[in-house]
Amino acid sequence: MSEPAAPPPDLAPPDRGPPDAAPAPVGPSRRTAVLRLAGLALTLVVLVAIAGLSGSFSAQRVRDWVDDYGAIAPLVFIAISASLTVMLFPGPVLAAASGLLFGTALGTPVSIVAATLGAVLAFCVSRWVAHDAVLALAGPRLLALRAFVGRRGFVTVLYARIIPGLPYTLVNYAAGLTPMRLRAFAAATAIGVTPRTFAYVALGGSLGNLRSPEALAAVVVLVAMALGGAVLARREARSRPGVAR
Repeated sequence: MSEPAAPPPDLAPPDRGPPDAAPAPVGPSRRTAVLRLAGLALTLVVLVAIAGLSGSFSAQRVRDWVDDYGAIAPLVFIAISASLTVMLFPGPVLAAASGLLFGTALGTPVSIVAATLGAVLAFCVSRWVAHDAVLALAGPRLLALRAFVGRRGFVTVLYARIIPGLPYTLVNYAAGLTPMRLRAFAAATAIGVTPRTFAYVALGGSLGNLRSPEALAAVVVLVAMALGGAVLARREARSRPGVAR
């Protein structure tokens, strides 16, 4: 009886490269990431320096810039105010200037548009310059926080606009480093800034008579926002003991 034929030699698997080959890099190198973050910081320093070298800013000075433009004055104010917001200029001063120029009825929507546009511009600058750098440099906890903010982008920004003590302009740049959507950021900003914007505009328009109904209403709104924001911050801190869930 003949012996069974020897089994054919094993065919070599197709060459797919070394099994432990590193995947293609997703983000920038650490050096590039550091340079991008440094570039963002330098951009902010330059913007602040430009604002400082332009002389002392005040609500009256912003009003003087815009006062002679007639019917297009609201559009000019929006452009100037948005630019100053990118330069980390305080929003309450700009809103007060809007109240001086246009009164409460027109000044409030003008200031809301200006504040939202300035916030969006700052958000875009931050995202364009240094968004990917965070991925290369952040540790696990910061990445978890970044992902959490990205998932709850609208709510996070809305809370940041309501809770007292959070710097408006720095929130704009910080949000640009997260994966949140621009439209969610813009919508939450427009809604969140409305109460305080009304208050500052009303106070700016009532400087000659701080006992007017508009000025009193503004004070009530500011006090209510401070108390409500503090309660909201405390509730959020209790309901979220950890970053990642």
